[in-house]
Amino acid sequence: MRTTLSFYICVLTASVLAGCASSNKPMKQLPEAQVRPTQQSAPINEELSLIAIQSKYLLKDTTQTKVYLYVDAFKGKNPISPADFIKLYNLNYVIYSDYGTRDRLGYGNVKLDSSNVSQVGQKIVVSYDIKSPDKEYGVLLSEISQTGTLKKVLNDLTIRFKKQGVNETYGVYTANSSQPLQRHYINSNEPFTLKKATGGSEQLHVYYYNHDFEAAGSPMNIAPKNVSKSLEVDSSFTISSGQQLTFTKEGLYNIFADTTQSEGLGVLVVNERFPKMTRPQNLLGPLLYMSTNNEINEIKKAEDYKKALDKYWLQLMNGNAPLAQQSIRSFYGRVEEANQLFTTYKEGWKTDKGMIYIVLGPPDKVQRSKDREVWTYDQRGNAQNVNFTFNRKNNQFVDDHYELVRYAEYQPIWYPVVEAWRNGSIR
Repeated sequence: MRTTLSFYICVLTASVLAGCASSNKPMKQLPEAQVRPTQQSAPINEELSLIAIQSKYLLKDTTQTKVYLYVDAFKGKNPISPADFIKLYNLNYVIYSDYGTRDRLGYGNVKLDSSNVSQVGQKIVVSYDIKSPDKEYGVLLSEISQTGTLKKVLNDLTIRFKKQGVNETYGVYTANSSQPLQRHYINSNEPFTLKKATGGSEQLHVYYYNHDFEAAGSPMNIAPKNVSKSLEVDSSFTISSGQQLTFTKEGLYNIFADTTQSEGLGVLVVNERFPKMTRPQNLLGPLLYMSTNNEINEIKKAEDYKKALDKYWLQLMNGNAPLAQQSIRSFYGRVEEANQLFTTYKEGWKTDKGMIYIVLGPPDKVQRSKDREVWTYDQRGNAQNVNFTFNRKNNQFVDDHYELVRYAEYQPIWYPVVEAWRNGSIR
């Protein structure tokens, strides 16, 4: 078992979604884990692979925490079964006081069996309990290793052990899952339930915001931000935890157990196709990352959005229809991935992380600390070792809202990549 938590976590190889079409391939993930080579390889059609791990936690109380790992695990091209996962993998964990330290607050081995390993969609979900240290904060390092090999996949999770808000104690469960969602969004008319890790029923207060949040600004825009106006609540109501619910109206819902608290559990309700974007009026938004204001305004003025969008892409590709189709698939494939990975209180493509991911793709390295992430791109265009720093910002809806530190010096890096999108060089 590792005794230190490395600051650097390397990127994994993964297949990219085929644009807006449905795909059975694994989603390209952020570098959540580090994979080491195996000593022996399985036949190519049965090769085992862990693509990445995402994670979350729910506090049972101040002494116990429930951890959930959402694992993209494959045997060949097919998702692995829970039974095979149990036979083939082991799980260990260490709790550190902070990133980059040797100060261990706890550690253990988790016995995997049918009681804590299940399958939700294509993901394996592993749940386990840890004893919460008497600390405000800690970093949990989970290590999944393949039996008989040196192949290991790591996940780091920041846990605030003393923060007992609804966001830390309640999970969102859909009708077809016994495990809480790792994501912040549900689809409109999708049945779901809010549950505490300890069970029981409680009255919860819901505030609804019918607000269209702005997309991320340019990474080179260093002008001071205008003071944001407070959001107006469009409606409010009460619900009971443990009961099945359905939210029909798209928008942002913030849920509180105590209305005196400043932070709630934000749930974004989106259309039934999300994270895909297929409606012509929605397809326009992400184009602002690669378009001029005049181009955006021309599409907005058009009577037929679809024809205007087709014209836009064809003009960029000098009338080359196959190249335009390929570019559309590549671009909106990135948008879909950004929605899956980074949706918080607003759609993933609108976030600072989503913007960088869409234009530049997944980073080659991620460096994390308590309230910061640094994404490193080994090479983009003529630039090498380009860093983008994201700082965690307090937010009333979610606990993982990050904002980019902007620099004018990004211009010679950014514009050549945007131009590559505009001439069809990016596949």
